[in-house]
Formats: sequence, structure tokens, C-alpha cells
Amino acid sequence: MTFSVDVAVRGYELDTQGHLNQAVYLQYAEHARWELLRAAGLPQDKLLASGVGPVQLEVRVRYLRELRGGERVRVTCRFDYGTGKTFTLAQQIIKEDGTVVAEITGVAGLLDLTARRLVDDPKGRLAALAGNPDLLTG
Repeated sequence: MTFSVDVAVRGYELDTQGHLNQAVYLQYAEHARWELLRAAGLPQDKLLASGVGPVQLEVRVRYLRELRGGERVRVTCRFDYGTGKTFTLAQQIIKEDGTVVAEITGVAGLLDLTARRLVDDPKGRLAALAGNPDLLTG
């Protein structure tokens, strides 16, 4: 399942050319990831109380089109699990007219906050904690 959240580009997020600052694309992606976890029943405080937290290990952003102040976008997020301790993140930032303005891909894991090591089965651990685990599967 691909989750999404809508965001409006704010004036203070623009660079000197009037485009969305490159770092803000990453903030939008992070916002969508946390909103996905929250919608699945995993707000930050619940994750921390259970002794785990998501970690981003790698990220790649492809900037495809410009964004300007006042435009509204949809930020998608999907977790794709394989085997092992990591999983991939697939995200897009899409204008209201359907134009994909950025693609963000990454590798993430679930960190055991005591051992400071990645958990062996992030999909299973997240699903066991979540109130709505179906949102967490890609």
C-alpha cells in the first residue's frame, strides 16, 4: 500500500530563486514517513516506549521539476521489505496535476535503542506493535 499526505509549499521554504529549497524535499519525505507510522498506530512515543526507532541509512533524491510557493503537493510513502535487517523506502512528491516533481528512495531499518543494533525482522516487529499493520506493507 502507498500512503500519502498533502503539503502546501510555504514561502519560508523557498531558496533565493523562488524554488522549494532542496533540503525541504527531505523534510517533506520525513513528514510523510512519520505520518504513515502514526496512521498505522505507531506514533513516536509508542515506538520509543517499545525500545525501537526507525533509522534512515541511505537516501537518494531525484529532483525532476521545480516547486514554488503556494503549490500543493502529495507526498507518498511505501515501505518495501525484503529479507534481513533493512527495508527500502519509496516516495514521490507529486503536484496536484499529477506531475512527479521528486523521487526519494532510501534504505532504512529499525534500531533497537538499547543494543544500538538493527532488529532482525523490522517488518514483523513493526507489525506486532502497530494497530493497523496493513499500512506498513508495500
